Formats: sequence, structure tokens, C-alpha cells
Amino acid sequence: MSAAKALYLDIRDRIYEALDTGAVENATKDQLRNQLTNGVDMLIEQKEQAIPAVMRRQFVSNLIDELTGLGPLQSLMDDEDVTDIMVNGPDAVFVERHGQVEHTDVSFVDDNQLRQIAQRIVSRVGRRVDEATPLADARLPDGSRVNVVINPISIDGTAISIRKFKKQSIGLPELVEFGAMSPQMAKVLMIASRCRCNILISGGTGSGKTTLLNGLSQYISEKERILTIEDAAELRLQQPHVLRLETRVAGTEGTGQITQRDLVINALRMRPDRIIIGECRGSEAFEMLQAMNTGHDGSMSTLHANTPRDALARVESMIMMANLALPLEAIRRTIVSAVNIVIQANRLHDGSRKITSISEVVGLEGENVVLEEIFRFEPDDRQVEGEKIAGRFVTPGLMQRSELAKKSRYFGLYEELMAAFR
Repeated sequence: MSAAKALYLDIRDRIYEALDTGAVENATKDQLRNQLTNGVDMLIEQKEQAIPAVMRRQFVSNLIDELTGLGPLQSLMDDEDVTDIMVNGPDAVFVERHGQVEHTDVSFVDDNQLRQIAQRIVSRVGRRVDEATPLADARLPDGSRVNVVINPISIDGTAISIRKFKKQSIGLPELVEFGAMSPQMAKVLMIASRCRCNILISGGTGSGKTTLLNGLSQYISEKERILTIEDAAELRLQQPHVLRLETRVAGTEGTGQITQRDLVINALRMRPDRIIIGECRGSEAFEMLQAMNTGHDGSMSTLHANTPRDALARVESMIMMANLALPLEAIRRTIVSAVNIVIQANRLHDGSRKITSISEVVGLEGENVVLEEIFRFEPDDRQVEGEKIAGRFVTPGLMQRSELAKKSRYFGLYEELMAAFR
């Protein structure tokens, strides 16, 4: 350990011993800075060491970040270019910038400091992380999503993964500017949302599923009542009539857990027009499909899958998790009658995110669900290593049995829809 780090650790421990927690919570940032500056100066003078003013200011800044923010991570949270923060232990902090993962020079004093920050994050949303419950999901006040894993599950020390919430609202026009989709695709998705199509967004971790879901929600009518269901609330809908529901983990006695399935079942009794599930990952899939089939058109969800067909196969598996003893044919008929559109989002190896496929669920032929792809991303045959992936978005047009075309007629948007394919 360096002399500077050892000195900071000693000062930190002594200041923590003297601090009144209540006074810290009630003090303004300027008041706290003044108190900490005086405390740091006094302790350094007692040591009779020549410490530069720059280092003293850094000590004070670090203490403020620990007491009111996320400690060493606060500078990364304030960096607009950082989209993900991944902490693999006190001395292993990585970030994602512009789609690329890189190691940082940020470090923690020790694993104890790292764990204290992790515990503070999860306690803010009424959750806990300790040896009895070494895994926890939480969210920060700004909407950023956090996952915490501690020892003994995480062998190398406390691990924190933060998916930062973008302050600026990203809609479909912005995704077109970023090259994630074509203007025609954005037009079709906008109409699909307005026409109350039931939509599944499929993709891997970090592929932009939640961003796309937020973008689609901007075209929901302000007259509709929307219920959102999430493990950690991160959707930001702009409509006036939105009710947000969040799951709850079991308490210390092992009771009080509220699952997404519980919330979906209860949501059906709350007179929603649409139900939006942040991420469908279990037995709640059956209730979601039932909602889509019983007058809650326009419902949406995301799930993890590599292709649209894989996404529907995952829904089948999730329904089987509900132990409903339904035959596979009945499950597939339920899926076909409920889901209208599957959107595939992918994060490519160059770090870019693209909508690689938009498919319609058009029916069941024999035992197989029939999907018709209406847009897809085709990469160029020749790619230059180290450069952005080049390609184009293509479409074969809408099929005659398109449910999207039928719905667009009902909402008076058929001509607008057809114009997107010309």
C-alpha cells in the first residue's frame, strides 16, 4: 500500500469515528465540505507531515464521494461517455465507453470500503446484501440499474455492475441517427406502437432492449392507463397515467416476497389498458400472454434471446416453468394469438447496437410458429477489421396476412404504414 493511500485510510477511519450520521444527512454539500476540510487539516497537522494542498483537497473530495455518493465510482458516474461500470474487486474497475470495454485506474482502499458502498446502494431501495443474501438487484436515484454480488459467491471480492441511466431521452429518431435502424423501420415501429400491437423485444445483455422499449412507449396515447412491472424500476414513461410496480425480495424471515408473476396477476385487476414488463424471465410469461389475449392490446416486454425464433422458444420454456401442464400445441397457439411483433436487438462486435430484425408472428402451420421477417440488417460481405460494421437494412415488404396492416386500417394509419415500404 502506498504512503498516500495509508494516510488517507488512517484519516478516513478517524473522521468516520467522529462523524455524526444524522448531521451528515442534514448538512448541505458546502457545509460538509467545510467540516471535512477542517477535519482533514487538523489531523494532518497532528501528524506534523508536509502534505500538499492538492492532496488534501483530493482527500476531502474522496470523503464527500464516500459519504454522499458512490466513493471512487462517483467520477465514473459523472462521466457522460461511460455507459456501464463493472467492478470485479477493489483494484479491478472496468467501464464501457462507446461500445468498448476498458480498464480504469480507479480503485478502492480495500474490499471493506467497496462492500460498504454496495450495502448503501441496495439499502436505499429496501434491499440487503450480506452472507445470507449475497446477491442483490437495486437502482440508483437517477434510475441506473445495479447488481451486487459479494463473497463467498464472488471469490475475488465484492462485485458491482452498474448500467447507467441516460439522462437524455433516446427515442426512435435518435436511434435512427445512431444507425441502429433505418427511418422506415422507425416509422413502422412507431405505427405498431400506436396501433396497439403486442411487442416482444429480444436481445442479449447491453443490446439496447430497454432503450428501445422506452422509445416505443413514447407513441402510446396519453389517454391510456399503463402499468409497468419490473425487478428494478428503470422505465421512464412520459404519459400522465402510468403506475409503476416493482418486485420485492423476501425478508429476513423468508417471507414477503412479491414476484413479477404476482404483480402481473394483480395488475389484471387494476384496469390497465397496457401492461409493460421490463424483462420477462419466468413463469409470469403465461399471465403476460393472457393479458395480451384479453383486451390489453399494446402490451410490451423484453427478454433475452439471440433470434426472434429463439425468443418465442424462450417464451414456451417460461410458460412451462409455471407448471400449468399445458400441451405444447396449446402454448404455441397462445403465443401466436397474443404476440404480434418480435424485434431483435443485437450488440455487434464493434460495440455498435442495431435492430437486426423485425418479424411478425402470422400463424401456426402444423406444430411450427410462422414468422415473417419484414426488416433485417444485412452486413456487407467485405468488412474492414477495426472499423465499424457496414451493412444495410432491407425489407421484403408486408405479407397479405399481416396483422399490423389490419390494425393500421382500424387506426387510420394504413396509408402511412404502406408509405414506409415504398
